[in-house]
Amino acid sequence: MKSKLDSSKKTAHFLCTVFAIFLLQTASSSPDSVPSCGLNFTSHPYEPSGECINGFDDKIDESGGIPRSSCCRNALYTLSQALAWQATTGDGSIFIQKDQWEACDTAFNHQQQSVSIKNCRFSNFFQGSSQCSALKLSNFTKDSSYQDALHQCSSFNPSFNETCKNCTAAFTTARDKFLNNLSETENKTENFICTVALITAIAAGETGGQSVTDDFFRCLPALNKSDSDGYIRLKASLAKAIVAILLATTGMMLVIMLIKNATKHNKKQEKKQVKAKEVVACSALYTFSKAEIEKAINYGSERKCLGRGSAGVVYKGVLPSGQVVAIKHIHETNTTNSFSREIEGLSRVRHPNLVGLFGYCIEDGEQYLVYEYCSAGNLAQHLLKKETVLTWEDRVKILRNCALALRYLHHYGDGCIVHRDIKLTNILLTEKLEPKLSDFGLAKVLAMEESKVYTDVRGTIGYMDPEYMSNAKLTCASDIYSFGIVALQVLSGQKVIELDLEARDQLTRKARDVSIGRRPLKDFEDPRMQGNLNVVDFESILQLAVLCVAKSSDGRPSIDIVFEELDKALKNTQGDTKTKSYAESSLSRSIDLANAENEVINPEKSCSGKLYRGGSPDKQTLWELPVPSDGSKAMVLDRVLKN
Repeated sequence: MKSKLDSSKKTAHFLCTVFAIFLLQTASSSPDSVPSCGLNFTSHPYEPSGECINGFDDKIDESGGIPRSSCCRNALYTLSQALAWQATTGDGSIFIQKDQWEACDTAFNHQQQSVSIKNCRFSNFFQGSSQCSALKLSNFTKDSSYQDALHQCSSFNPSFNETCKNCTAAFTTARDKFLNNLSETENKTENFICTVALITAIAAGETGGQSVTDDFFRCLPALNKSDSDGYIRLKASLAKAIVAILLATTGMMLVIMLIKNATKHNKKQEKKQVKAKEVVACSALYTFSKAEIEKAINYGSERKCLGRGSAGVVYKGVLPSGQVVAIKHIHETNTTNSFSREIEGLSRVRHPNLVGLFGYCIEDGEQYLVYEYCSAGNLAQHLLKKETVLTWEDRVKILRNCALALRYLHHYGDGCIVHRDIKLTNILLTEKLEPKLSDFGLAKVLAMEESKVYTDVRGTIGYMDPEYMSNAKLTCASDIYSFGIVALQVLSGQKVIELDLEARDQLTRKARDVSIGRRPLKDFEDPRMQGNLNVVDFESILQLAVLCVAKSSDGRPSIDIVFEELDKALKNTQGDTKTKSYAESSLSRSIDLANAENEVINPEKSCSGKLYRGGSPDKQTLWELPVPSDGSKAMVLDRVLKN
C-alpha cells in the first residue's frame, strides 16, 4: 500500500513538472509578447515644435502628400531618415512589420505627447497595408524616373528655389509613375504611402551629407499645391454668378465695383505707409539695389559660398570701395521671418562682439542682408582644424568676449534680447580671433515687464535649453544653457558635427563627473593643447559651464556672473603670459651675460673697438665698445655689465 502511494506521488510530481515546462514555453513563444520598434531614431531625433503643445488637427495635402503642420512634418522627416537607414542596412524593405511600427510611437510622443502615429495619420506605414508598402529599395533604384529625381534632389546650389522646383517636378513624375504601374492613381491613402516610400528611397540614396538631406526635406512642402483643375472650375462658376448678377442688377454691380476700387486704393495706401515706416526704422542701414548685390557677389571668377543655414546661403562679396563683406541670400521658402528679425535686431544694437549689419536689399521678391566680413571663419572650423590649435588664452578670450556680447543683449534698454541660437557656427572670428555673435534670425525681445514668453520652439538640437524644448517657455536663461554647451566644447575640443541629443548628454555627464571629482580633470582637457593651460582657471570655467547647463533655469547663473568669472580667468591667463614672457626674457639676458664672461678679445682686432664672440672677427659682433689696446678682459666686462 505504501509503495503504491509513493508511486502515485512520483507520477503526480512528474506531470506537474511537464505542465510547468509547457506553460513556460507557451509564454515565451506567445504572439502576445510585446514587440520592439525596429527603427533607430538616435542619429535623427524628432525635433519638437511649440505649436504642437496644445494639440493640433493635421491635414494631409491630397496633391502632395506632405503634412501641413510642422508637428507632423518634423515627425515625417525623422521617420523617413530612420526608414532609410534600416532599408540600407537591412533587407531593403522600405517599411517594417505592423507590430514593430506600432511600437515606434514613443519615438515622437516621448519628446512631445501630442504628436503620435494616429494624430499624424501614419497608421498605415507598415508592410502589407497597401501595394506601395510592399516595395523595396531595389524597386526604386532600378527605375530611371527615381534616378532622375535623386539627381535633381542631390544638390541645391547655386539657386535653392530653382533646384527645389526641378526636384519637386522630378519627384512628382517618379511617384506618379509608380502609382500608374500599381493602378492606384485615385487612391489617396496609396498616394500618401507611395510619397513616403519615395522620400525614404531618395534619403537612402543621398550621398551629399546631412546638409543635402536637410535641403531636400526643406523643399518637400513645395509638393503641396492646389489642384489647378478645381481652381478653373471655381473661377468658371464664379464668372457665371457674376454674369447672372450683372444681367439682373446692373446698377447694383456698378456700386459694388466702385466700393471695391475704393477699398483697393485704401489698402495700397496703407501698404505704402507700412513700407515707408519700415524704411524709416531701418534708416541707419544702406539700401542696396539687386544689381549692386549681384556685382558684389560676382566680383571674382565664381561665387564663393561661405556657408548655408536654414534661412539662406551666405556668400563672400566685395563692394566697389574694395571692402569685403558677407552677403546672405534669404530663401523664398523661409517661414521664420528671419529677414525682418535680423534687420529689427541688428539695426538697433551695436557692440564690438556682435557682427555688424551694413545694409539690405528687397527687390523682385528677393531678400539680401549685407554684413561685415569675418576673415577667420567660425569657431567650429577652428576646433576642427588639425593644422592649427587654439591656445588656452585664445579660448578664454573668445568665451569672455562672447559673454560680454550676451550681457549687452540681456541688459538691452527695451528688454532682454534672447538670441535663441548660440552655437559654435554662429560665433564668427576676425583675423585677430576676436569673436562676434551672428545670425539673429531667431532673436526675440522680452519686454521689461516679461521674465518669460511662450513661443514656437526654434533653435539647434544639442544646444537648445531642455526646459524650453519641453514647455516652449523662453527666458534669458535659455541663452545661458546654449553658452554652457559652447563652453564645454571649447574646453574639451568636442566636434560640433557630432553633437546631437545623445552626444550632448554624454558631454554634460562627463563634465559633471569631472567637476565633482569622479574623473580626473585630464579627461576633459582638449588633448591638442598638450597641457598648456592654467589648471585652476580651467577647473573654474568647467564648474561655471556645468552650472550653465543645469536642466532647470532656476539653477543657472546670470550672464553677469558668467562674465565676471570669465573676466577673472582671462586676467589670470594674461598675467601668467606676461610673467612667463618676463621670465623667458630674464633667462635670455642671464645667458647672454654668462656668455659675455667667457668672451675672449682677439688682440689683433682690439684696436678696432669691437668685441667678438670667441675672438673671431667672422662671428656676429655683440657690442661696439672702446676696448683698451692692451686687451684687458676685466675692464671690458666691467663696462659691459655697467651698460
